Parts: sequence; structure tokens; C-alpha cells
Amino acid sequence: MSNGIKSILALGLVALVAACAQPAEEEYVVVQPEPISVEPVYTGKYK
Repeated sequence: MSNGIKSILALGLVALVAACAQPAEEEYVVVQPEPISVEPVYTGKYK
């Protein structure tokens, strides 16, 4: 086969694979707020 026909077949194959590829799925990230907590008060070892 000539180079022109091979090129057209290669482009057709690439187009076919691209058309049949599954679309990328969107990822959903849920950000939960951190719970509010009271920080412990440091009083020292000796008081």
C-alpha cells in the first residue's frame, strides 16, 4: 500500500479509538468542616 493510504488508515484508527473512548467522569470531593473543640489549657506540671 502507498504511504497515503497507510496515513489515512492510521488517522481513521486514531479517530475511531478517540470516538469510542469513555468520557472522563467528574470527581466530587465533599469537604466537611472540622468539629469545633476546646483546646486544653496548659497549667504546667507544678502549680
